[in-house]
Amino acid sequence: MNKKNRKQIYNLTLAAMFLAIGLLLPFLTGQIKQIGSALLPMHIPVILCGLICGWQYGLGVGFVLPLLRYAMFGMPILFPTGISMAFELGTYGFVVGFLYFHSRWKCVVALYRCMIIAMLAGRVVWGIVQAILLSTAENHFTMEMFIAGALLNAIPGIILQLILIPAIMIALNRTGLVRFTNNPAPAENSEN
Repeated sequence: MNKKNRKQIYNLTLAAMFLAIGLLLPFLTGQIKQIGSALLPMHIPVILCGLICGWQYGLGVGFVLPLLRYAMFGMPILFPTGISMAFELGTYGFVVGFLYFHSRWKCVVALYRCMIIAMLAGRVVWGIVQAILLSTAENHFTMEMFIAGALLNAIPGIILQLILIPAIMIALNRTGLVRFTNNPAPAENSEN
């Protein structure tokens, strides 16, 4: 087995692990009644998947996760929440993975930059999909609904992500499983 096949199997295995974590993590945070859903538990494994495995895996895991969770557990409700979350999480996984891979340096600063851009892009995509899905409903999607859903209600989750994900990446860097570098990405990995 060549190095490329081993890397694909490794990434596929990690992506499956992140998918499993994303399916189970909401059960843990759901026990905190006041802010359980505001912690955005499915976002964390998707962002990590994009950062560690690459944008293709982050996109796939992010899009499938809410739909699979609905099929298995009936949550989140499919219309409009589950569908819009599929696009939102897929965007997170894609954007964070793509930007981080193409970052000149792999470091904490690049990590934060990629995460913040991905969070903004995901929330914009969520708002667009919500607006499209709810355009046929009695209550149209308003700017107030967007601000509440994408920003205000998500503050605990955003804070958690901005603390926890870099901490995990720093710990993985110390173990050697993820490498921070101050050198530009090698040209041989450009197909990722």
